[in-house]
Amino acid sequence: MENLNFDFQLDEFMLFCRSRQLREKTMISYEQSLRLFARWCKEQLQIESVDHVTEGVIRRYITDLMERGKYSLYADDKRKQTNYPERRRDYRNPISVTTVNNYIRNLRVFFNWLDRDYLLKKNPMKKIQQLKNNRKAKEYLDDEEFKRLVGHLDKSYFAEHRDFAMIMLMIDTGMRLGECTMLLLEDINLAKRQIFLRAEITKGRKDRMVFFSPKTETIVRRWIQYKDRYTETEYLFPVKSTGAPISVSNFETNFKKYLKRAGLKDSISPHCLRNNFAKRCLMNGMDVFTLSKILGHSSVRVTEEAYLDLNSDDMRKRYQNFSPVAALK
Repeated sequence: MENLNFDFQLDEFMLFCRSRQLREKTMISYEQSLRLFARWCKEQLQIESVDHVTEGVIRRYITDLMERGKYSLYADDKRKQTNYPERRRDYRNPISVTTVNNYIRNLRVFFNWLDRDYLLKKNPMKKIQQLKNNRKAKEYLDDEEFKRLVGHLDKSYFAEHRDFAMIMLMIDTGMRLGECTMLLLEDINLAKRQIFLRAEITKGRKDRMVFFSPKTETIVRRWIQYKDRYTETEYLFPVKSTGAPISVSNFETNFKKYLKRAGLKDSISPHCLRNNFAKRCLMNGMDVFTLSKILGHSSVRVTEEAYLDLNSDDMRKRYQNFSPVAALK
């Protein structure tokens, strides 16, 4: 009979994930949330076998998570001892609906995987729905704010010239930060003003093409000429001293510094550049199907749910292009 012990099946599941070449970040998310659930089952209900998990167990776990609050449960004692959760300001603060939904999603993936060969009498996730989450409007910089941001970068410095080029390229292409940092010189075609994003650097693990304007072409050409005077590397956006690509965390730190200089909220993340691209494309009349392809979303529905949150002022501006009376001749 198949071994249905939690630890055994979790190890098998992680091997499966590795064979599918899932991203490290995704695998870490699966492992942490699933080990946490396994420990909770053992400690709270003395459940050590995956086939003993019922729908009621899942619902009880979700409720318990929300009642406990942040950092009140760890997958192993060693992490708890080294992280000192009680010292955190947000210790036992409410867990966000987004975080709980991530746990639910990961549990669904795991139990659906177990159910593939009819290992379970009944899939406990079959009737479990994600919690209703009131979406917040995406971070957005208007024209004046964006000009203030890029106007506070000093392009006489290698790092700031690089970051300026990255900011302009991301807002003009909709690339993710992680994709931008890993670009090679050979990925960019300045003549055609397009960039080939290799599957190994994209979130969806699929090749895709993005495009940029003549103005951005000029910015990138100048950056490459500048970069080549100081370092030889195959990467488009390297660290000067090593030639290695700038890390996501390094850019995020720099970006926060630029926001402070410009007098903008330093809580804004670099991802707002992708949000700006999407919203500006919609405002300028791009259809959602084309936008979805450029962004690399798995479906148009993902794009609609993520970016179709236009406010009344946005709609007023957008309307001017479609007024029936204005179009009368």
